[in-house]
Order: sequence, then structure tokens, then C-alpha cells
Amino acid sequence: MSWFRALKETARSGLTVERRRLEPLIALRGAVGLALVVGVSLALFGPVIAAGSAFGAFQAAIATFQRSWRPRPVLALVSGASLAVSTFVGYVSASHTVLFLAILVIWTFAAGMAWAAGPTGGIIAASNVAIMLVTITLPTSVADAATHAAVMACGGLVQAALIVLFPMRRWGAQRDALADALAAEADYARRLRHDPTTHFDPVPLMTARSAAAVTPRQARRRPAELHGARGIAERLRPVLASLADPALGVPAEGLERAWVREMLSAAGSVLDAAATAVRHGEPVRVAPTDLGVLRTPDNEVILVGPPRRAADRLNVLLADVMEIAEGAGTGAPSGHAAETRRRPGLLRLVPVVLTAMRRELHRRSPILRHAVRVSVVVAAGYLLGAALPFGHGYWAPMAAVMVMRPEFSQTYSRSVARFGGTLVGVALATGIVQAVRPGVTVAAGLAVVCAFLMYLLMRTGYAVGQACVSAYVVFLLGMAGDDWSQTVPERVVLTFVGGLLAMVSYALYPAWETPRLRNRLAAWLTTDGRYAATVLDHYADPATADLEDVRAALLTTREARVAWQEALETAQHEPVRHRGISRTAADDAQQALAQLGRVAMLMEAHLPPRSADPVPGAAELAGALRRATEQGARAVRERRVPDWEPVRRVVERWEAPEGEAGAAPVPGPFVRGGAVLLLRALDDFSRGLEGTPGAEGVNGAPS
Repeated sequence: MSWFRALKETARSGLTVERRRLEPLIALRGAVGLALVVGVSLALFGPVIAAGSAFGAFQAAIATFQRSWRPRPVLALVSGASLAVSTFVGYVSASHTVLFLAILVIWTFAAGMAWAAGPTGGIIAASNVAIMLVTITLPTSVADAATHAAVMACGGLVQAALIVLFPMRRWGAQRDALADALAAEADYARRLRHDPTTHFDPVPLMTARSAAAVTPRQARRRPAELHGARGIAERLRPVLASLADPALGVPAEGLERAWVREMLSAAGSVLDAAATAVRHGEPVRVAPTDLGVLRTPDNEVILVGPPRRAADRLNVLLADVMEIAEGAGTGAPSGHAAETRRRPGLLRLVPVVLTAMRRELHRRSPILRHAVRVSVVVAAGYLLGAALPFGHGYWAPMAAVMVMRPEFSQTYSRSVARFGGTLVGVALATGIVQAVRPGVTVAAGLAVVCAFLMYLLMRTGYAVGQACVSAYVVFLLGMAGDDWSQTVPERVVLTFVGGLLAMVSYALYPAWETPRLRNRLAAWLTTDGRYAATVLDHYADPATADLEDVRAALLTTREARVAWQEALETAQHEPVRHRGISRTAADDAQQALAQLGRVAMLMEAHLPPRSADPVPGAAELAGALRRATEQGARAVRERRVPDWEPVRRVVERWEAPEGEAGAAPVPGPFVRGGAVLLLRALDDFSRGLEGTPGAEGVNGAPS
């Protein structure tokens, strides 16, 4: 993609306004907390300290809107406390330019590295740096700075207290995540009716798994309907796929296929009903006709073999998910122990975050590059803002640190959106100021209104949120004594300077995802191969097999698949020519690896019991698959087309007539059919890469 096209698309995405479900009561709660803090601070300390306290309460409320599974009061407290510390440290060093710049660079670098712990931590840390640049100009002494820091921390405390006193839709984020996972399974069941080999996007299940992790305190308070249904949804996916699959399940046409379509439709309706019940905390309402299809004795007559076992398992799992969605379940799916994922508390989270940061301290890390980039830009923006004849030079570094992200498209789109939002927000605020000439109290009220609009509309688009924030800051600093007319032009110009610095820095010191696409694809190939081999190990030795190994391999390949998909999506918007893998080859390879994982999942759905006899040849195929995919991943990284001869030899030996030289003990038709499908998916993967520019064939010759 050319630079011109990349800039045009990122600008368009930054200015896009989306229709989203609004949450006015939650926005009102945040605005009320801000109003309480500002009102009390005005009455006790005056407008300057009230402005500082408002920033603390404002940022604490924004932190609670971030996508995080931690309790919202904790997010508010952490945001308020960290902002208080940042502001006090910044003010103490602000009178010494060299010392302040050194602290600012260290603080910003740490904020950039905080992205290693996740976007929520990165956003809160970046906001602390941005607001610190503003608030250090408000105090006039160390004592005042300490007072500002204290009222900022109190702002976070007030927001946390309001969340505790006036909870709204408790466990709402977790309910939505679990309901989305069940709804995704329902959609998958309906799509299987028309396309028995359709693929399933694992992201909803991964999100639900992340949401299911709880701290010890949360575990004691979690509603029953949120405990256990996710595990059932995980087990439903292979059962649904195995029931619909024409190669290892029922034939593509006939009575069995028609009956399976009816069962899949009924399963989709039941899962949708369970999703609605979980999302709203209501009873499960299922049509009797759907239950009749699933529980009729006709299943035992029409279906035989693996499809019959899949249908029986489907009925058991759906009964479990309905029971749990009603809030009456024990949280343990039939035949499985209850699973509770533990999330570390705040103190135990510190070493986890430090470990995540330490893992990113290498030259090719996009997180490290982001931290270096944002540190240099903030320092340069601060010096440039101080040199320009505007005053209030902190607007430039503040704008830069707020828009910069580890990814190219987000940085550029947010830069455009922030400048556009600033123009609109400042223009509206200026018009109101010129018409009303507000005093301190009216300015504070207008700031609170702008904050309410920010909380209400922030998810509809970054530009909309920035318009509200710009007006909020104008009113707030006007309340603290800033000259209204001076703030308007300098804020617009310096915001433009900060955004421009951010965009130039990414062009000069990028962290492109495009060159890493082959590594992402190779990682997915390796994890897919290990997952399939782990499943085959269970067929080879059912007595000593451990289901946790299969589960761990499945989660690993899901993470690799999502990492590849996110990297591919990011690379599409980068102004970088592809290096070794075209979009067509990437799509073909992705389809092949999705099919490879799907076949392994189908085989997992019919794992033999511990009492079953070992399947001959399964161990040999598992070993060949591991070696071949590891060698294939190396070939992908080296821009060669992988060769699957070790796997092919095993399958061909099974097909050789008994007694012929080289023949091997033949496994059952289910494993043999699965092996053929695995080899076919691997061949499709190689064919997909053959058209890649610069790729070499299996013997090193250009393909």
C-alpha cells in the first residue's frame, strides 16, 4: 500500500463515527463523581486546586470505561493514585529543566513499556503522562503540589465509591463476553447447516476465557450463571463440527444429513436462548419444538456410529448450559471438574507486569520501539513547545503521547482524529465563552457537562471524544484563570505540532508488522501441528493420555492463529510492500491451516476412552507430523515451500496392500480418514505458498 493511500485510509478511519449502544447511567455516574470533586474543591480550596482535582476524577472515570476484567473501583483507584504520584514528581522537578526532561523521558518510556501488560495499562499510563504535563503548571509550591496530588487521589476514591454505592449491571462485561461466546456457537451451528466445513472464529471464546479469570474476592461473588458455561461452549464447538462433517460424520445427502440439519438449527436456538439469559440475567426461554428435536428417540434410530455419539454428547452439553444459564448449575459440566481461572491481585500483578516488560526488551520488539519513539517525541515536543512563542507549550507533547500507539494505523488515525476533534471542541467552547462569558461556577458546570458527553460518546469514535475533551479542558483551565482567547489558537497549533511529531516519528522509526508475517504464519503452522500430534498421541496410548495436554495445545494454536490474523489485518494498512508473501498466498495459507486445525478438532471430538486399545500407527503419524510441521515452519521463515514427505510416507504405508513390502498396521477408518484430511490440508498450505514472489521449491529451486 502506498503512503498516500495509507494516510487516506487511516484519516478516514480516525474520523469515522460509529453507532454504538450508549450507557447514559454509567456516564452520568462518572459525571456526578466529577461534579462532587470539583464542587467540594471549589468550596474548600479555590478554582486552581479544583482544576487539578477535576483532572484526577476525570481520568479515574475514563479508566473505568477501558476494556478490562478487573473490578471498576480498582481501576479508578489505581488511575487516581498513579496520576497523583506522577503529578507530584513532575512538579517537584519542573523548576529544573534538565532534571524534569530526564524524569519525563523515564516516565514516558515506562508508560510506553506498560503496553506489554495490555492496552488498559498502556492507556492509563499514557494518560498519566499527558495530564501530568498540564497539572504541573497549576501549583505554585511543593505544599500546593502535595495538595493537588492528594485531591487527585481523592478524585479516584470518589469515583470508586460511587461505583460501589451505585453499581450498574454488575458483572456486565463478563456477562457480555460469555453471552457473545454462546451466541457465536449458535451462529456456528446455523452456518454448519449450509456449509459443513465452515470455519469458526475463536476470538469470542478467547475473550470469554480471559473474562472468566477472577481474583479470590471476585470468585466468592461471581453469579452461578457465569461459572461453567464457558467450558461447555468450548466443548460444544468440536461436537457441532463432528456432527456436521461429511468426511468423518454423516453423508453429504440423505436422511441423516436432513436430520442433522434440524438438530443444528435447534442447537442454535437453544444457545441463543442461553446467551440472552446470561446477558440479561433472565430465565432461559426455549421453544418446545427445539427441545423435541434434540431429545427425540429418533436420534437413536437415524444416527449411528460417530454421529450418534456426537448427538448424544450435544444433548448432554446443551442440558448443562441451560442449567447453568438458569443460575442453578454447579458450574461443572458433566464428566468434568469445575474450572476456575485465577487472576492475580494487584500486588501479585506487579511481578507479572515486570516480567512482561522484560520480555519486550529486545531490538525487534514493537513495544520497545514504541517506548523509545514516544519518549523521544515527548521530549522533543516539550522543548519545541517551550521554544515557540505561544506559551502553554505542554499541549504539543500532551497531544503526542495521547495519540501514539505501538501500531501504525492507530497512531495515524488518532492523530488526525485528535486534530479534527480539537478544532470542533475548541470552536464550540469558544462560541459558548463569547456568548455567555462564564464565571468560575458556570465554567465548572460546563466542564462537567463536557465530561458527561465524553463518557457517553467516547465509544462512538475518537474524534467525537476529543471534541468533548477539548471543550472540557478549555472550560476547566478557564475556571483556573487561563486567558480564554490565548488558549484557543495555541491549543490548535500545538495539537497539530504534537500530532505531526507522532506521525513523523513512526515514519522514521517504524515497527512494521509486514516483515513479520512469515514468522507469524510459521508459528501458527507449528502450533497446529503440535495440536494435531497431541490428539494423535491420545489415540496411540489412551490409558496414559492427559486431556490437559490437548487443551493446552488447542489454546496455544488459538493464540497463534489470532496473532496471525491481527498481524495480517495490521499489515494491510501499512505503507510497506509485501516481503515474501502476497495477500493471495496469505489467504490460501490461512485457509489451509484453519482446515488443519479443524481436522484435529474433529479427531479430538472422538477421543477414545482410557479403556480403549491403542490405535496402530497413531504414534508414528504423530511423530511424523511434529517433525514435518517444525521443518515446514523453518522453510516458511526461509522463504521456501514446505515438504510433507514424512507424513506422506506414513499415510502411503497404511494404504499399501497387507503383506507388501513397506506396509504398516492400518488404523481404523476414522483415524485413517483424519490422516488423509491432515495431509490434504498440508498440501493445500504448500500450494498456497508456491505463488509467493521469491519463494523456493522444496529442492531450493524457485517455484
